[in-house]
Amino acid sequence: MGVAERIVVPDSREQLWALLFEAAEIEHNLMCCYLYAYFSLKASADEGLTADEFTAVQRWRGEILDVAIEEMSHLAMVCNILSGLGAPAHYARMNFPIPPGAHPAGVVVKLAPFNLETLDHFIYLERPDTVEIADGRGFEPTQHYVRPLQADRLMAGTMDYRTVGQLYEAINLGMARLSERLGERQLFIGEVVHQMCPEVVALPHLKVVRCLKTAREAIDAIVRQGEGADAAETRSHYQRFLAVRAELLALREARPDFVPARPAAHNPVMRRPPTPEGKIWVTLEPASSLMDVGNAMYAHSLRCLALVYAGVDRTVQRGLASASVELMRLMTPVAVHLTTLPANPDQPHCTAGLSFATLRSAATLAVGPGTLPVLVERTREIAARALAVAARDPGSAALMQATATGLETLARRLSSLSMAPATIAPAPVAASSPAATAPLPPAAAPRPANGAAPPTPVPQPDGSERIPGGAVDLIYFGKRCIHARHCVLGQPKVFKANVEGPWIDPAATSVEGLLTVAHLCPSGAIGYRRNDGGPEEAAPPINLLQLRENGPLGLRAEMLLDGEPIGMRATLCRCGASKNKPYCDGSHNEIAFQATGEPATRPTEPLLQRGGPLRIEPETNGPLVVSGNLELCCGTGRTFDRLTSVRLCRCGGSATKPYCDGSHRHNGFRS
Repeated sequence: MGVAERIVVPDSREQLWALLFEAAEIEHNLMCCYLYAYFSLKASADEGLTADEFTAVQRWRGEILDVAIEEMSHLAMVCNILSGLGAPAHYARMNFPIPPGAHPAGVVVKLAPFNLETLDHFIYLERPDTVEIADGRGFEPTQHYVRPLQADRLMAGTMDYRTVGQLYEAINLGMARLSERLGERQLFIGEVVHQMCPEVVALPHLKVVRCLKTAREAIDAIVRQGEGADAAETRSHYQRFLAVRAELLALREARPDFVPARPAAHNPVMRRPPTPEGKIWVTLEPASSLMDVGNAMYAHSLRCLALVYAGVDRTVQRGLASASVELMRLMTPVAVHLTTLPANPDQPHCTAGLSFATLRSAATLAVGPGTLPVLVERTREIAARALAVAARDPGSAALMQATATGLETLARRLSSLSMAPATIAPAPVAASSPAATAPLPPAAAPRPANGAAPPTPVPQPDGSERIPGGAVDLIYFGKRCIHARHCVLGQPKVFKANVEGPWIDPAATSVEGLLTVAHLCPSGAIGYRRNDGGPEEAAPPINLLQLRENGPLGLRAEMLLDGEPIGMRATLCRCGASKNKPYCDGSHNEIAFQATGEPATRPTEPLLQRGGPLRIEPETNGPLVVSGNLELCCGTGRTFDRLTSVRLCRCGGSATKPYCDGSHRHNGFRS
C-alpha cells in the first residue's frame, strides 16, 4: 500500500498549518531529547573510561550534537514553510514527558540519559518508512489510541502516522493539492522578511520558502537528514545512530561493565508533579537552582529566536539569532554539570538534568521600542541569579560566574541593537577594503612623483588610514597586515620600508601598479578607492579559501563578517593565538603552530554557483561558521573540498583541520 493510501491529505490551509505545527513540535522535542542524551555523556576519562572508550564517547558527543543542530535547522525550515503559508513560526511545545495525544500513540517522547535503550529509541523515531524495528525498551506507549483526520471537517485536527516521514509526505501532498486549487501565489502569501535565512544564521541546509518548489526542497532536506531518503542514506540521523549503536555494542562486548553516560534522571521536573509516574522531582541544591538558571536561558533563547520571524530588519534578525545561539551555548555547561549533581534524596540512583521547561505561551513579543529593553532586562535577571547561586555554592561558583559574565556581555550586545521594521534591502555593495564603506574626505589632487615626502595618511573611523594618491587613494589597515611583503617587494617605491614617518606613496607608480599590488595583498590590509572613475575591486567569480602551511586561512570572496562587509581578501586566524581575532596577527610564528596546508582531497561535486556573498560568523569561543559557495584550496592551488556551509577550526586543536571537530569545547579556547 502506498504512502498516499495510508494517510489523509489536508484539504485546507488551516489543516495544513495544523500538521506543520505538529512537525515543528516533533523537531523541537527531538532536538531537546538528543541534547539531553548529549549532556549526560561522560566528559572525562577520569569517569571510569578507558582511553579507547573515552575517544568513542567524545565522537558520539560530536555526532549527537551535530544531529541536534540539524534538528534545530529542521525546526527553522518548518517555521519558514509556515511563514510562507501565512502562519506564525511555531516554537511552542509541551513540557516533558510529552503527554499522550500530542503525537500518535507510537511516538513516545521523553527525556532520558544516553544508553542502549535510549539509542534504540532514537533509531526507532528516525527510521525510514520501509524499516520495521521495535522501539527501545522502556519507551513503550502507555496508551493505545487512534487520531483520525477527517478531511471534510472545518476545524483542523491531527492525524496518525507511523513515521515522521509519513507526516512530511502528508504535508507535501497537502501543499500540492492546495497549490492546484488556490493557485501557488495565493497559497504562499507570506513575506520572506518573516523567515530565517542563511544570511541570518548558519544552519545546515536552511531554506527560504517562496513557493511550492522551495517548500518541497526544504522538506526533502529534512527527510534526507532525518530518516534518510532510504535506509542507505549514510549521513541520515537513522544511519548515524545505527553506527553509534554498533560501536557501543562492540565496546560493551570488550568490557561488559562499560557505562558511557551518567545516570541522569528520566524526565526531571522543577516542581512536585501532580502525576509523578515516570518523573524525577529535582529538590536538592545546588541542582534545583542550576536547573532554574538553565531552563531560564533555554526559554529566553526561544524568545529571541521567535522574534527573528517577527518582521524585524536583517541586522536585528542576526543579532537575535546570535543571542539565541549564545544563550544555548551558555546553557550547555550548566546542563552538563547538572548531570553530575544529586537530584532527590529519595532517588539516590540518579543525578539531575535540564528539563527544557517552557512557558504556557511561546508567542512572539510585540515589536516596538520596548522589545529589546525587555530582552536585556531578562538577560540581566538571569545573570544576577547566576551570581547569587555562585555566592551560595562554591562547587558551582566558577561556572555560574562565567555564565553571568557571558550573559552580561550578551545584554550589552542586545542593547546595541535598534529595533526597526524590516525593509527589503539591496544586496550588499562589494567593498575593496574594511574602510571602503566609510565616508572619505575629498581626494587630494594628483601629485607628481618628484622625490617629495609621501603624503600624510588620513585616519579613518574604522582604524584604517587613507593615503591620498590622485587617481587612486590607497587604504591601509595595519591591524590586518600579516607581513606577506608583496607590497614592499613588488612596489618598493610606493611602500618605502625602514623609513620614519609616512611610508606609502601612491603617486610613485601607475594606477595599474597600485591595483596589482593591492590585489596581491592576501590579508586585505591594502585596499584602494578610485578617483578616476575606474571600477572598484570586483567580487571574485569563485570564492576561495586557501590554507597557508602552519599559518592562517586565506579567503578571497565578497565577505561579510557578522553581517558587515570586510572586503574581498582576508587572512583569518586558525592557530587560536591571535590577539586580533578573527584576523591573523602572525602569532602562529611565535607559537610554532603546526597545520598542514596540503590536506587530502575530499570527493565532492562541482558547485552549481561558485561566487556570491560569503557569510562568516565567529562563534563565541568556537569555530568560524561560514555559509556560502566556497572552494577550499591547498597552498599549491589544488582544490580539496567544495561546500556551501562549514565550521572551520580556529582554536588550533582540531584533529580534522581545517574543519572543527569540537576541540574548542575541551581545550580552553577563548575568542
